[in-house]
Amino acid sequence: MASVAFLGLGVMGFPMAGHLKNKGGHDVTVYNRTTATAEKWVAQHGGALADTPAKAAEGKDFVFSCVGNDDDLRSVTIGENGAFAAMKKGAIYIDNTTASAAVARELADAAKQGGFSFLDAPVSGGQAGAENGVLTVMVGGEQSAFDKARPVVDAFARMVGLMGPVGAGQLTKMINQICIAGLVQGLSEGIHFGKKAGLDIEKVVEVISKGAAGSWQMENRHKTMNAGKYDHGFAIDWMRKDLGICLDEANRNGASLPVTALVDQFYKDVQAMGGRRWDTSALLARLER
Repeated sequence: MASVAFLGLGVMGFPMAGHLKNKGGHDVTVYNRTTATAEKWVAQHGGALADTPAKAAEGKDFVFSCVGNDDDLRSVTIGENGAFAAMKKGAIYIDNTTASAAVARELADAAKQGGFSFLDAPVSGGQAGAENGVLTVMVGGEQSAFDKARPVVDAFARMVGLMGPVGAGQLTKMINQICIAGLVQGLSEGIHFGKKAGLDIEKVVEVISKGAAGSWQMENRHKTMNAGKYDHGFAIDWMRKDLGICLDEANRNGASLPVTALVDQFYKDVQAMGGRRWDTSALLARLER
């Protein structure tokens, strides 16, 4: 059993922290900007809550965070009452936020000065993956810190990989989002085309999903897409945030991402349609408007 803090109890962090407490058997203290959410978590899972990130992190072996963006991450780490000021020597900070590689490197430098380790460890698998404890975790950092953190992270993951030095986890997550963007647009166009052609989409997918066109998106999203239901996954607002990170990084490293840039603009169109909180498969709604 380890002494753990978890900062940020959104749709991902709430169940992830729960798995650390219940499946992992760890002593967990939580912090959330909205205190009522932290109180709900404690009522459901036990553990303790703290009213600042610093109080949550004090004396802990491992501190996790899963917040919205770079600025939110800086706030809970190096901001006023941030966790970094309270972390003990030799502790490990594991950030599960999807953020930039630049902020990961910035915080790793700050952690090193404080005498503790930092791992950037964004996750993939969505809300369902978090709730079921089967997330994929892409980690950047030192091998020694990874080896210590791995048994704890396993409580909410089915796949955990060290991708390279600090920042490599975030870069890998960018690739994940780049691939998803193209896949969902292709699936949307395929379903749209099939409907226009008068085909039975269920029959079509039953056949083509067993061949080279098959994908997780096809298997898990074609039915809800065909029914025009877009409340089953990762919100478009968050996907555009992620794709913005990808495109910014591509500008820095010289990568060409024409499809990603185009799909990002398609998501912008869906936002303008009122679909900011629709899931990423709502690219089909844009084609059918």
